[in-house]
Amino acid sequence: MQTKLYIAALITLVITISSCGNEDKKAVPDNSPAVAVKVNTVSEHSGGNFLSASGKIEAVNSANLSTRMMGYVDNIYVQVGDKVNSGQLLISINNADISAKLAQVNAGITEATAAFNNAEKDYNRFTALFNENSASQKELDDITANYNMAKARLEAAKQMKNEVNAQFSYSNIRAPFNGVVTNKFIKVGDMANPGMPLLEMESPGDFQVLAMIPESEILQIKADSEVLVLIKTLNQSVKGKVVEVSTSAKNTGGQYMVKVMLDKSEYNLLSGMYATVQFPTVKKKNTNIVLIPLDAVVHNGQLSGVYTVSESNTALLRWLRLGRTFGDSVEVLSGLSAEEDYIISADGKLFNGAKISIQ
Repeated sequence: MQTKLYIAALITLVITISSCGNEDKKAVPDNSPAVAVKVNTVSEHSGGNFLSASGKIEAVNSANLSTRMMGYVDNIYVQVGDKVNSGQLLISINNADISAKLAQVNAGITEATAAFNNAEKDYNRFTALFNENSASQKELDDITANYNMAKARLEAAKQMKNEVNAQFSYSNIRAPFNGVVTNKFIKVGDMANPGMPLLEMESPGDFQVLAMIPESEILQIKADSEVLVLIKTLNQSVKGKVVEVSTSAKNTGGQYMVKVMLDKSEYNLLSGMYATVQFPTVKKKNTNIVLIPLDAVVHNGQLSGVYTVSESNTALLRWLRLGRTFGDSVEVLSGLSAEEDYIISADGKLFNGAKISIQ
């Protein structure tokens, strides 16, 4: 009986606590201030008579310098930004083992030379004796064979020296052309390995842009056509010319590489600057596209989106699939339709559900 009373009292206590908790759990009004934002309405634009593709500026003449031998770096004679001349010594790699090998080769050449000179004297002497019928044919054949072997050994020793001298050139890295050192991948004391980049240099003045074109548009790109290249950093445009059009996208993920040579300009162009190339194309029917400013796009890893305005006047992040870039705008392939409102700027931090105040 006492057990039943104890269970009943425990159930009553639990119900009482639960009811008290429900009474305390009241809706808390959201009193956070609204974020002031500016919005824009999506509209369709004409695709125009050009195709835009993004790329990077790079020097026409550039090289990564490496070595074909392994060894410790003894000296680096240049710094990044230094101007160098063709043939100038840039890096020296420890070549003590090659020096020892060269000494051995020189000793071998001395020995082979002495043997050859002795064999040559014997050959000349026995040739004269044979002509006077004072030596047999067998003796002359043996001396001739000995002479030819001595000559071959001397030539092999000389070629071995050429090989060692070639290895010396791998230990002394020189500039292949006049240019500027743009990067340094190693320091004194590091181990240099065959094929490992040591220095990067380029010849400034002539620049090009490598742009990737989708397969749906590549057939419209023609070699020798004039194009306009927009340099985003400088907010300037430079004329260019298509010099190469790739015919295979096997190793470029379905994109075809197009090389554009830039005309000479007074602008201070640098390798690595982003550029947008506008290729003249034939205008197609129904080419209206949806464009939004690049500044309005929100990036999260590999995802891109834009904040839109919900029915309750809050910010709503919408993920998008983007296409080509047109100057300061980007094409929206899916995720946003015409006549929708999206946020282009905000005075505070936006997040999903944030209250907004449209200015």
